[in-house]
Amino acid sequence: MKKVLIPTKLDSVATDVLKNNGGYVVVQDAKTPIEDLAKAHPDAYALIVRSEKVTAELIDSLPDLRVIVRAGAGFDTIDTKHARKRGVDVMNTPGANANAVAEEVIALILADARFIIPADASTRRGEWEKKAFMGRELTGKTIGIVGLGNIGRLVAKRLKGFECRLLGFDPLVPGDRVREYGIEPVTLDELFRESDIVTLHIPGGEGTKNLIGRNLLALMKTGATLVNCARAGIIDEAALREIKAAKKLRLLNDVYPKDEPGPKPIADIADIMLPHLGASTHEANFVAAERAARELIDLDEKGVATYIVNRDIPEGLDKTYCELAYILSRVTRELSGRSLPITMIETSFYGQLEPYANWLLVPILSGIWEDFDRYNDYKAAAAFIKEMGIDYVNRAIEPEKGFANSITIDLIVEQADNQLKRTSVRGTVAEGVLMVSRINEFDHLYFVPHGSTLFFLYDDRPGVIATISRKLADAGFNIEDIRNPHDTRTNRSLAIFKLYQPVAETLVAEIGREIKAHSAMCVML
Repeated sequence: MKKVLIPTKLDSVATDVLKNNGGYVVVQDAKTPIEDLAKAHPDAYALIVRSEKVTAELIDSLPDLRVIVRAGAGFDTIDTKHARKRGVDVMNTPGANANAVAEEVIALILADARFIIPADASTRRGEWEKKAFMGRELTGKTIGIVGLGNIGRLVAKRLKGFECRLLGFDPLVPGDRVREYGIEPVTLDELFRESDIVTLHIPGGEGTKNLIGRNLLALMKTGATLVNCARAGIIDEAALREIKAAKKLRLLNDVYPKDEPGPKPIADIADIMLPHLGASTHEANFVAAERAARELIDLDEKGVATYIVNRDIPEGLDKTYCELAYILSRVTRELSGRSLPITMIETSFYGQLEPYANWLLVPILSGIWEDFDRYNDYKAAAAFIKEMGIDYVNRAIEPEKGFANSITIDLIVEQADNQLKRTSVRGTVAEGVLMVSRINEFDHLYFVPHGSTLFFLYDDRPGVIATISRKLADAGFNIEDIRNPHDTRTNRSLAIFKLYQPVAETLVAEIGREIKAHSAMCVML
C-alpha cells in the first residue's frame, strides 16, 4: 500500500478515488502544518497539495516520496528542480479551474454594471438610492477577449447568451479557428478601441509585463471596463493611474503579486477587488481533486506522464540541444512576427537528434508560447497543437545534406492580407555553443543567438552597413558582432548586428526607413 498525504483543504473525492483503487492509504489533514504531517509520516509515497509550499527541506524529510501532485495549474510553490534531483515527479491538473475563472469574470462584469456591491451596502444602511445606482446592461455590448486559451474561450461561450459582439486577440490562434468560436479576430489596438469591456486571459512573465500600457489604455472608450483575472503585472498600473480618471475607466481585479494579507498596490485604482477567488468554487475544487487522484493512479498503473512538469531529459540526448530547440523557436517566432497567428509548424531533426524528435517538440512549443511549460511531454504537445488548430509536420530528413545534429524550424503565419508567410531557421551546436546557421535563404551565418540582436532585410547595395553602424554609434551603441550575408537570386542582404543592450523600437524603425529596409527589428534572446 502506498501512503498519500493530502495536507490541504481539498475535496474528499481525491481520498475516495484513491481508497477505492485499493492500492493506497490516504492521510488527509488540513489542520496540521505540512512540515509536522511529513514528520509524522516519513514513509509517504505521494503528496497532493494546493497552494502549500513544498520546499527542498520538506522533500528531503520524506525519503520514500516519489510523486507530488498540484491540484491546480500553477506549481511555483513547489521546488521542482530539487524534486527532480531526488527523483520525484511533480504533476499538475491544468484546466481544472478554467470554468470557475470564466464564471468569475461574468460575475465581476455584472456586479460592476449593476452596482451590486455598493447598492447592497447602501440598502443595509437603510438608504434607498435607486437613482444613484442607475446601471448598464450587458446585452448588445462589445466585449474584447485578450487570450483565447481555455478560459478565454469559456468566457466567450458564457457571453453568447447575452447577445454580445465578441472581439478576440490571440496572436497564436489562426483567424479561422477564432471565428469558429464565434469571435471576430482583430488586432490588439482594434480590440481596445472598439470594446466596451476588455477581459484579460494571458500568462504573466516578462513577455507580457506591462503589455496593457499607456497606448492601449488611451485607445479605450470613455467609461469602458477592464477585467484582470489573469496575472498581476500585465497592466501598467502607473499608466492606468494617469488615464483612468480622465477616461472614467473601470478596473475589476482578482490578481496580485503575492497571495497574502496586507495592502495591495492596485487598491487605489481598482473598482472591485477580490482575494484571488478565480478557482475558489466547490466544483473547481472537486474537479482538481478528482483529477489529481486519477493522474496519480494513471502514472502508477499505466505510466501516463502527460502532466509531469519536471521531466528529466531522455538518456542519450545532450541538454544543449534542448536549449537549441527552445532558442531557435524563439528566433523563428520573432522573425515571423509575434503578433501574427501561426497556421503550421514544420521541423527537421538531423543526425543523432532524429530519434528525439517528439521530445524536442516540447521546448520548441515553449519557445513559441511562453505559457507552454517545457516540462510537458509529447502527448501534451500534440494535444496543445491540435487544440490551437495548427498543423504540425516533422519532415523526413535527407542525410545527404550533411546537417549533423542540426534542427530546422519553419513557421507559417497568416498575415493581415490573409497571405501566408514562411520563416525558416536552422541551427546547431559547435563546441558547446548554440549557433544559428541559416535564416530563410541566408546560409552559413553561425551567429550566437544571445542578447540584443538587430535584423535588417534590404536590397543589396553599398553603404548600408556603414549607415546602420553610424546611426548606432551616434546613439551610443557599441557593436559586438556583425553578419551580412547576401542572396544573389533576390539581390537582398540580411544585416545582423549583435549589441550589448536593447535598442528602442523608434531607433530601429528610423534606421529601417533610412536604409529602405523590407523589415527591421530588435530581438532580445
